[in-house]
Amino acid sequence: MVQMSSEVGAMLRDWRARRRVSQLDLALDADVSPRHLSFVETGRARPSRDLLLRLSEQLDVPRREQNALLLAAGFAPAFPERDLADPALHVVRAALDTVLTAHEPFPALIVDRHLTMISANRALAPLIEGVDPVLLEPPVNVLRLTLHPGGVSRNIVNLAEWRGFLLRQLDREIAQTGDGTLIALREEMELYPKGPASDARPRDFAGVAVPFRLQRGDRVLSFYSARTVFGSPIDLTLDDLALETFLPADIHTAEAMRELCPLA
Repeated sequence: MVQMSSEVGAMLRDWRARRRVSQLDLALDADVSPRHLSFVETGRARPSRDLLLRLSEQLDVPRREQNALLLAAGFAPAFPERDLADPALHVVRAALDTVLTAHEPFPALIVDRHLTMISANRALAPLIEGVDPVLLEPPVNVLRLTLHPGGVSRNIVNLAEWRGFLLRQLDREIAQTGDGTLIALREEMELYPKGPASDARPRDFAGVAVPFRLQRGDRVLSFYSARTVFGSPIDLTLDDLALETFLPADIHTAEAMRELCPLA
């Protein structure tokens, strides 16, 4: 029991340090005495399930990591996790398929928390033509597929800009979750070409968004990206999923995609 309390206490200290919250401030926000919180963090007191959930809420601990805290303290997880193939998620799968199809002729894909591609629509195919087949062997990591020298990166016109945008997103996710798999992925990305620096700035949207510019034949396709997540998910599988959509940044890209991915 002492070892269990010590483990969960160390986990709480790590999350508090990650969020840069003092022990006193966390105690006040979670309505617990600073003395008791200190005892919990040092393993001298075992936290209740309710206290762990309150502390997790105040520290904005992701649901998957909240489950880990509860398990470390000897409690059952608070949030269920089903496989996406589970019949209970049939409605969700159908909705995702509908959104992917409706976004055609423009690219869209579903990724999980580690940026593994779960599914994609037909419009993604023209963007990944000619990549190393090894990168398309499941499970496909979309960041690796994009930035690997044998992947899409060799056709990205503004590689330095797009790479910087993707890695800033990844850094934010790592800061939020502390996920070891994402940390290893970030280290891997440092081994890949960075691309020449560019002073170019997107001319649309008043320069507030970084475009994804891809050379395909004699044409340059330009897209803006958008990410959508489920609102208030309870199941961890849904909590992990994100919809990545690409919108044409100019009329030429829109016309080209209608040619490359004609609607039935």
